[in-house]
Amino acid sequence: MRAAALALGLLMIGTASNGVLAEPDPARGQQVFGRSCVACHSLEPDKNMTGPSLAGLWGRKAGGLASFNRYSPAIKSAEVVWDDQTLDRWLTDPKRFIPGNLMLFPGVQDEQARADLMTFLKQAAQPGAQSAQGTPGMEGMMGMGAAVPDLKSVAASSKVSEIKYCGDTYSVTTADGQTVQFWERNLRFKTDTSPDGPPKGSPAIVGAGMAGDRASVIFAAPEEFGQFIKRRC
Repeated sequence: MRAAALALGLLMIGTASNGVLAEPDPARGQQVFGRSCVACHSLEPDKNMTGPSLAGLWGRKAGGLASFNRYSPAIKSAEVVWDDQTLDRWLTDPKRFIPGNLMLFPGVQDEQARADLMTFLKQAAQPGAQSAQGTPGMEGMMGMGAAVPDLKSVAASSKVSEIKYCGDTYSVTTADGQTVQFWERNLRFKTDTSPDGPPKGSPAIVGAGMAGDRASVIFAAPEEFGQFIKRRC
């Protein structure tokens, strides 16, 4: 039995060293997606994040998602339609495939991981593959910080009622009466106009940073910044 197991192991090593890929596995591809893509891309139709939604990606022209308006000029001018071949080249080396694009993603160099990822994406990006709650099986990966919380209804401890600025410190008071202070470089001000964004006039604070010393205050519109941030000691 030991000899048979050793022979099988040597056969598998030999196959890998010869560059023969295993059958692409969407489950492994989902893990690659969680490590490399989920922080910037949603699989829900028209739910754009840092990058465009990947729903319906196959057959779409690069820079062609109408609901996404942050494409770089290089992407918009590229005569590329996404299919197995173009996506493989893009995922291998985005900068080389479409020079001048602004994507920070360096690519997936491992050919097996790339094949697994594309197999997962081809299934998950199909119309109807995503539920209103997101892609099945991705819930654990969203815990890495990519999840977009629904800010329409948050607890009083996350609902901002006042922001004071004094010296180099922001003091954020929430609806439960608690006040937390942040060094000015550790507090970010953002807007979210999506269906997940906060109601008008009711910004929300979302924690960030592994030490718990950072946060983002998210508003419904940039005009609200001045309504809440008051220079007061």
